[in-house]
Amino acid sequence: MTNNDILRRLRYTFDLKNSTVTDVFTLADAEVTEEQVAAWLKREEDDGFLQMSDIEMVAFLNGFINFKRGKREGAQPPLEERLNNNMVLQKLRIALNLQAESVLQILELADFRLGKHELSAFFRKPENKNYRECKDQVLRRFLLGMQLQFRPGETDPALD
Repeated sequence: MTNNDILRRLRYTFDLKNSTVTDVFTLADAEVTEEQVAAWLKREEDDGFLQMSDIEMVAFLNGFINFKRGKREGAQPPLEERLNNNMVLQKLRIALNLQAESVLQILELADFRLGKHELSAFFRKPENKNYRECKDQVLRRFLLGMQLQFRPGETDPALD
């Protein structure tokens, strides 16, 4: 999945306005404009589309954690320069304060079944022998399940 797709889905799921998205970035000590946000939300084929970098997505996700849980005292964590699906899943889990059972329930809403051990493999360090890469399909289903949980009965017109 692209960072732009993830941002689009999260923005819809949590009904975030462009101004709120810029505020989320500010919570991670990152500055973006509403014009940048609008360009990230456009489709690839649209004029003015701007590809969102990993570091920009990390800033959004870190800000989203602060937005949902409150900003912690002191310096903000450094922004990772590389991002993968495992990190996105982990940051969303932290932001929403989800336990393993809750993550599994969200995946089941999207008709995706996963065992608790399989899920825990996504949250291990890459050096761990039980680490497992989170594929796009799993992240896509998790984002769909969140949409079904937080906006039941609605479908995102941008995803059709």
